Amino acid sequence: MNINLQAVKFTLDEDQKTFVHKKFERIKYAEDLIVDVLCTIKFDKKFTYECTINFKGGTAHVSTEDYDFKAGVNKLMDVLDQKVRKEKDKIQAKK
Repeated sequence: MNINLQAVKFTLDEDQKTFVHKKFERIKYAEDLIVDVLCTIKFDKKFTYECTINFKGGTAHVSTEDYDFKAGVNKLMDVLDQKVRKEKDKIQAKK
């Protein structure tokens, strides 16, 4: 699983990068289905998180926003986790 992080209008420091990568471990259970994850974090008075997940057989897009960096990442991971579970169930149902 390849994770690509991109920051817009601000610079991610090492602590923030480490925090985000640690949170992405929540979706390791679907590592065999996920090709890559493209995550863009924009800052303009509040943080906007957009994530595109490329599965072996489809693509999913989730987004969220928050004024606090860590709270926003946690919110993004909650939404992302639900999306990944749904896709995993959908792919397993096809087999």
